[in-house]
Amino acid sequence: MTSAWQDYLLARGACIDAGAVTDFGDAAAESRAARDGGIVAPLSNLGLIECRGVDAQAFLHGQLSNDVKQLTPERSEYAAYCSAKGRMLANFLLWQEDSAYYLQLARSLVPAMQKRLAMFVLRASVKLADASESRAILGLAGGAAVAALREWFVALPREAHEVVHEPAAGTLIALPGARYQLIAEVETAKRLWDRLAAVLTPVGTPCWDWLEIRNGIPLITPATQDQFVPQMANMDLIGAVDFKKGCYPGQEIVARTQYLGQLKRRMVLAHVAADAAPKPGDELFSSALEGQASGMVVNAQTAPDGGYDLLAVIQTASIAQATVRLKSAAGPGLDIQPLPYQI
Repeated sequence: MTSAWQDYLLARGACIDAGAVTDFGDAAAESRAARDGGIVAPLSNLGLIECRGVDAQAFLHGQLSNDVKQLTPERSEYAAYCSAKGRMLANFLLWQEDSAYYLQLARSLVPAMQKRLAMFVLRASVKLADASESRAILGLAGGAAVAALREWFVALPREAHEVVHEPAAGTLIALPGARYQLIAEVETAKRLWDRLAAVLTPVGTPCWDWLEIRNGIPLITPATQDQFVPQMANMDLIGAVDFKKGCYPGQEIVARTQYLGQLKRRMVLAHVAADAAPKPGDELFSSALEGQASGMVVNAQTAPDGGYDLLAVIQTASIAQATVRLKSAAGPGLDIQPLPYQI
């Protein structure tokens, strides 16, 4: 995050580690607020790549897993960028503002992904830029968030992925689980924050990450790059893959997995009572597959009532028929829970 935005949040009680807001002084209470009430969270763990130019839409359409040609300024979508082997190198929330497209992804992946995408621009009229420093991303949830947002947005988005733009406030995107993201210039975000924090509970990034986990929305990070075909991480189930569009990197593998029924792993939501926090990339072991890892943690965060909630990609045969354990065959067992969508 920019030093100006960081200093602003520090002055309002934020605890910051490695550029991300961990909490505002009471992590446990903030976790309960994320479960029960209205919250606002600075999402400085996320970054933005801006794509501009006459050929921006066609360029992104040929690189990402979703149909960018269907995107409008009133609609966002999830998408993935894959290697030639069909494995995700990053995943995005994607939207359009005027003539620019914005790709939201893990902040730690922005430099590498911007560089990789730039390799394929060639003669296209496209300009890629890191917009992470000029904009702030806020996450809002809970009934009180709706009332708070009406101060700046006359008409709020009514369903997931609907987008509303308000020049004086920024871009508001509705997300699954009755949540919103507000993207604004840093100076605008500073003006809005105090008003929002007066009626909502300020919480750290981990609370928002927990809500993403509970809604079954994965985030690819350096520890999980090049590990999963999109369907393994349920990207097809959250509308991030279009199987009718033309070619993009890894498209042949992704399509073959879909149509030949070769998908042997899926992402699940689970809870684990572990002594130490699970981390992305941690391996999982199953009684159905002795001697080798049967899955991997995608994302994990502290649960409000103790323990940890996580998203994990595991062997489909292990989902209902075996005990899945964290880090080793003797590790704590995962309690697999229902996702908000059907696997």
